[in-house]
Amino acid sequence: MTRRIPFLIIALLFILSSCGPNLREENLKLREEIIGYHDEVMPLMGKLKTLEKEAVQTIEKLEKEENPDSEKIVELKALAVDLNAAYEGMFDWMHGYDVTDGDMTQEELKVYLEDQLVKVKEVNKQFKEVLDRSEKLLGD
Repeated sequence: MTRRIPFLIIALLFILSSCGPNLREENLKLREEIIGYHDEVMPLMGKLKTLEKEAVQTIEKLEKEENPDSEKIVELKALAVDLNAAYEGMFDWMHGYDVTDGDMTQEELKVYLEDQLVKVKEVNKQFKEVLDRSEKLLGD
């Protein structure tokens, strides 16, 4: 029995050490995927603000008309709010995202990165949806 304990300890250490590099590689791939989603929408930040401004100007123009289209005004106001929310959502995510591993183990880092991937995917989806709505409502 006592002969088996050192063998079991060595086997356990071998198994644990063999998992380390794979987990490290997975974490690197997760980081790359996260940055990919970020890089896809980051160049559109200025466009969001431009579209928000355009929506507000269109609202002001419509409100000055003799018989304003109140339904379109409501849609444009909602669009302006959503454009700003997408813009702010990206900044909130970026400020909360930690590019360093800190004191996390590879397992903790994987959990963190998986959570960040979900969040950045949501920001990306929000961008695409609001840009699509902008195109339909503003014609851009």
